Amino acid sequence: MRSLRKHLSAVVIAAALMALTACGSNPAATTSAATTGGATTAATLTKVTVGASPVPHAKILEYVSKNLAAKAGIELKIVEFDDYVQPNEALAGGELDANYFQHLPYLEDQIKSKGYKFSHGAGIHIEPYAVFSKKYKALSEVPDGASIAITNDASNQYRGLKLLADNGLLKDLTTDSTVVSLTAAQNPHGFKFIENQPEVIVQQLSDPKVDLAFVNGNFILTAGLNAKDALLVEKVAGNPYANILVWRTDNTNPGVAKLEELLHSKEVTDFIKQTWPSGDVIPGS
Repeated sequence: MRSLRKHLSAVVIAAALMALTACGSNPAATTSAATTGGATTAATLTKVTVGASPVPHAKILEYVSKNLAAKAGIELKIVEFDDYVQPNEALAGGELDANYFQHLPYLEDQIKSKGYKFSHGAGIHIEPYAVFSKKYKALSEVPDGASIAITNDASNQYRGLKLLADNGLLKDLTTDSTVVSLTAAQNPHGFKFIENQPEVIVQQLSDPKVDLAFVNGNFILTAGLNAKDALLVEKVAGNPYANILVWRTDNTNPGVAKLEELLHSKEVTDFIKQTWPSGDVIPGS
């Protein structure tokens, strides 16, 4: 799942967590068993159902589930999704307690377009956005008029266009620029853009009609690609696209607040660094 267009201050984050923790009764907790000798038994754990992309999100959650969750009094059920649409639909529909796959700009776009009543935590990790090619080894080889596969969701599409602009390939973008709105002056190399879903674009790398493709971080990992092999990789410093935990604003499951805390723990930070040492996934906001 990305400078933030809208930062949550530490105070707001703390308030959100307090609100989560202070919510009423816990319908997800089993009350038939008690603790023994101060240890929490399985029956007293608060169940939290979380939707996530397979990599790295579900892998991070699996680490939390096996190593940290029980001590924090929660039990995780991880539901994997291969796209960016269903996790928010499932959360809004009550099938999930939270999801973990998206960055704040994408979430804000989804809230604006679909009316979701969601809240979120602080940035957990960043997956740098990258441009890959099976045809060219360097940007200098890419011809004018090249065909570029790019995501069709607004937040990530602008993210891709900005990466091109930051490297001198597009000019004078505005925050609402899209591939459709680009003028000849903004697109001096005459690039042709092919819009598609992020999960499809990674497959288009082998399409002879595609010269370059923007690939989201989680699909870089699932496809066995490496950001070091990309022609362009976005910078991490000041990156607004950190992935976040999201929950319904009317959430009553206190386990969500505990999960949010665990995802920012030193243990999780160390796990991310050790699992992806090449920088395909970078902890922190």
